[in-house]
Amino acid sequence: MTPETLTLSPLPHTWILDVDGTLCVHNGHLNGGDELLPGVKEFFAQLPEEDMVVLITSRKEEHGPALEAFLHEHGIRYDHIIYGAPMGERILVNDDKPSGLCTAYAVRKRRDETLALKCRINVDL
Repeated sequence: MTPETLTLSPLPHTWILDVDGTLCVHNGHLNGGDELLPGVKEFFAQLPEEDMVVLITSRKEEHGPALEAFLHEHGIRYDHIIYGAPMGERILVNDDKPSGLCTAYAVRKRRDETLALKCRINVDL
């Protein structure tokens, strides 16, 4: 699988990532336990420390302690987790910078496939 590459500015970023089917096997927590998908650790390893990571999931808050322990055990960092999100589309709306810098991206991936996403910082943005 060829990784998708995002070219980003050197400014700090906010990452909003779905949990099931994106980071973990979909509904794994209901079928024997969570399992990280391939590429997830590599993806998180490339994120700058100053970036914010927000996870979003349809899981109920009662599943939170187990998910958070699993993420911690596997070294997956996050700043916030939103529980109980609807199962439909997730829409991000943001304004571009006056300089023209694009400030919103959407990346779609197939459920339970490798997270193949690379980031390249362009200091000229």
